[in-house]
Amino acid sequence: MQYDRTDARILEIVQKNNRLTSEVIGELAGLSATACQRRLKRLRSDGIIEADVSIVSAKAVGRPIQMLVLVSLERERADIIDRFKKAIKASAEVVNGFYVTGDADFVLYITSRTMEDYEQFTRRFFYENPDIKGFKTMVVMDRVKSGFAIPIEIPPEE
Repeated sequence: MQYDRTDARILEIVQKNNRLTSEVIGELAGLSATACQRRLKRLRSDGIIEADVSIVSAKAVGRPIQMLVLVSLERERADIIDRFKKAIKASAEVVNGFYVTGDADFVLYITSRTMEDYEQFTRRFFYENPDIKGFKTMVVMDRVKSGFAIPIEIPPEE
């Protein structure tokens, strides 16, 4: 997966606003709309652009309770890890899930309508799962920054 300076500029632009037309992106990157479309298509097919998404306010859609949850598994075996990854992907409440190093095995970002709903979720998702050793919940008091923008390394000129 390689990209050049022009691709890097396109990536910077679409991370700020992915609703811009190819004409506008091309103009900002110094390309024609057609050349920009070709590059965007390649960046997507190469997996450099993984998805085009909108960031939705959890509060605005009735899920104002947000938590970061540290999860520890009973054992670090491949089948247990794979099973838990599958459970994360299948859960609508889990917005983001990360397999991590350190004190916990996973960090989850979860939203809920109420604390009662979250308690029900914990019973289903954690307590009924024999592979879970424990979990710690941190309630988010204020979302200070939200996004998926990655700093783009600009390749050197050739």
